[in-house]
Amino acid sequence: MEKKDIKEILNKVNAGTATSEEEHAAKYWLHYFSKDDIPALSEDELNQETEIIYNSLMEGRTPAKVKRLWYPAVAAACLLMILGVGLFYYNQQNTEILKNDVVVNKIQDATPAQNTATLTLANGKRISLADAPTGLIAEQANVSIFKTADGKLVYKAKSSTASTSESASENLGLNTITTARGQQYQVELSDGSKIWLNAASSFTFSATFASLKQRKVELNGEAYFEVAKDKAHPFIVKTDKQEVEVLGTHFNVNSYSDENTTTTTLLEGSVKVSDKKEQKILHPGQESVVTNNTLSIRNVNTQEAVAWKNGDFIFDNEDFGSILRQVARWYNVEIIDNGNHEDLRLSGTVSRSKNISAVLKALEVTGKIKFKVEGNRVIVTK
Repeated sequence: MEKKDIKEILNKVNAGTATSEEEHAAKYWLHYFSKDDIPALSEDELNQETEIIYNSLMEGRTPAKVKRLWYPAVAAACLLMILGVGLFYYNQQNTEILKNDVVVNKIQDATPAQNTATLTLANGKRISLADAPTGLIAEQANVSIFKTADGKLVYKAKSSTASTSESASENLGLNTITTARGQQYQVELSDGSKIWLNAASSFTFSATFASLKQRKVELNGEAYFEVAKDKAHPFIVKTDKQEVEVLGTHFNVNSYSDENTTTTTLLEGSVKVSDKKEQKILHPGQESVVTNNTLSIRNVNTQEAVAWKNGDFIFDNEDFGSILRQVARWYNVEIIDNGNHEDLRLSGTVSRSKNISAVLKALEVTGKIKFKVEGNRVIVTK
């Protein structure tokens, strides 16, 4: 048997398609290339010599002669050959590791969301905020748009003496900030309001509110708001299922299209939430829930609702499907569940700054699920 034949069989071993006879033959001939005599080997000696022989083959040269090798020891090397030799050669660049029952590809262990987004101006121009330089990146009527050194977007109103030659339609033109899966961003509007945008979300707003009676914005996804107080100009957040009206307050809105509910959680001040049929006033520590065209109010732990903005996942008896969707958005991965977890709810806390392997392990600690990672796909295996 030639070395190329051994490599072909090792490829089969790695793919799980080799027969037991092929595995046995490959292991025997791999050692036979350097056999002088057949004394017994300790396990450490067997491991050492296997590595020497294997490295020689991979470098395309004749293996160094090894004096201590014993054919019956080949059987003891079975696990070593399959996991050590086969996987080492054919996955040198994408080595898979088995750690705490989570299989994770070291190169493709998904990283947390990046601080970037895409800005679409009123004239349709699109700006990648990851590529935009620090400083002034655009100007619109009565507004200058800056990217700060720490990666935020800031709209600053020009002085009242600034040129007003731009058309009124441009002055009132809408801007949109869009985050893809695996992205997040923060913007400060021209009125001083601050918005944190979660992954897979879009936020549409007027570049300036100077000539408007209302500060009306639109949200698809999730965002946390710290609204600047202005009693004369109510701030209104519109989603596909509701409107939230405030004068100045801190609150979170979750309105993803793939979720069954839209929630608004109030941390400070008061807000009025309206759906198609009714409206309700929220007080701090309360959350409105719109589901199946019904608006209801409940008391909640507000820290759980804004955990994403503070850098954490906090799950308190959370629906497993919702957890998977949150993880998928944040790490930009595809998660495949076998559908047997409809009634599963989990609790726990883990930092969103860690790679996905840490989050999956934290979920596995419950003992109710297991995960397997294949490239950009996460498969629920239990």
